Amino acid sequence: MSTHTTDQLPVVIVGAGPVGLAAAAHLVGRGIEPLVLEAGPSAGTAVRDWSHVRLFSPWTELVDPAAEKLLAPTGWVRPDGAAYPTGGDWAELYLQPLADVLGDRIRYGARVTGVARAGRDRIVDSGRDEQPFTVHIEPADGREERLTARAVVDASGTWAVPGPMGADGLPALGERVAAEHISYRVPNLKDPAVRARYAGKRTAVVGSGASAFTALAQLADLAKEETGTHAVWILRRGITGSTYGGGEADQLPARGALGLRAKAAVEDGHASAATGFRTESVERAGDRLVLVAEDGRRLDPVDEVIVLTGFRPDLSFLSEVRLGLDERLQAPTALAPLIDPNAHSCGTVYPHGVNELSHPEKDVYLVGMKSYGRAPTFLAMTGYEQVRSVAAAIAGDREAAERVELTLPETGVCGGAGLFDDPDAAQSGEGGGCCAAPTTLRIGIGAPASAGGC
Repeated sequence: MSTHTTDQLPVVIVGAGPVGLAAAAHLVGRGIEPLVLEAGPSAGTAVRDWSHVRLFSPWTELVDPAAEKLLAPTGWVRPDGAAYPTGGDWAELYLQPLADVLGDRIRYGARVTGVARAGRDRIVDSGRDEQPFTVHIEPADGREERLTARAVVDASGTWAVPGPMGADGLPALGERVAAEHISYRVPNLKDPAVRARYAGKRTAVVGSGASAFTALAQLADLAKEETGTHAVWILRRGITGSTYGGGEADQLPARGALGLRAKAAVEDGHASAATGFRTESVERAGDRLVLVAEDGRRLDPVDEVIVLTGFRPDLSFLSEVRLGLDERLQAPTALAPLIDPNAHSCGTVYPHGVNELSHPEKDVYLVGMKSYGRAPTFLAMTGYEQVRSVAAAIAGDREAAERVELTLPETGVCGGAGLFDDPDAAQSGEGGGCCAAPTTLRIGIGAPASAGGC
């Protein structure tokens, strides 16, 4: 296939979330046709899963400039820039209108199962860069289909692959068998069915980040109303002065308040902490579960377990393209040192683009949360800058691709796991961005259960 013909092919974008839709908007702005493949039934499928959680980022930091330009002719007006939306607000008031403008450039119910160079597996060098990509999808009707693309932008995120309970990064023994009693998401206790699942029950919460704080605080509130409700907080490390974040001294009151709510849950007796507990197995005790640590400790039986140990990328459908990934974070090798959670919070990650996102395989890019691998410190605005740069590179505008067009506030702009449900509190400025100077509290991506390992 000639280069000229290849250039007429669409750029396939995997995922119709915030960053995937922004990538499509940037490509459209450059006269390049995108094709967005979304496994779910609507725009922002993952965001809708945490629709009950309020973001730490205000609207001013959640709308991509190229997307807003596409939306403007429709009469769309950005919501109050100082307001802090819930995930549901973000999806309904921004993502879905943007998807509607993109129209048939988006295919829903199209799960990507493989990406490769046409006629070349990952071993073959000859003529590789001149070949287009083949993208294998499985539509909702189950019949496999093969598309051809000039480039592939993977914005599929990490929401579909939550971290397991096992301290070694693999499911604990018995974890899969006990799946009906284990959740990997912050529960929406406003939902009567979900509330009934935890009311009057003893629930283990595994995790040490913002999502765990959120779950603990919610369960503590439930315990005040429903007798017998109790949380057991499972921490792989001990409790120190920094376990709960900055507290009242935190530069961002909402973040500090979140940690203080978790601390109060323990001090008020609504939660107990099991520290230095690295889960090895899950055993049955009738209808209840017993968690067993590597050192042999056994907890009293619990009814439910909420595992909030971060997320990881699904790389299975990219096995035939040549990716350069850091061996620890599973992020692009040039990006990994900049986002290492051992050294950075999201407020200390500077904007980056095509140079940090490139792989040995030309014209394949992992963007958005997917680009961060297992690091939990992603910024919404950083994702928009990523796809602006990538779109410029695909268009052949190297100067624009390498130019930084984003200045981040000192506090950062993660779209993280906000606990506060009171819109008035959010409007008052108590939400803020989620990351200031580095602390042991790492609040990450625009999803509620993004709080890294414990």
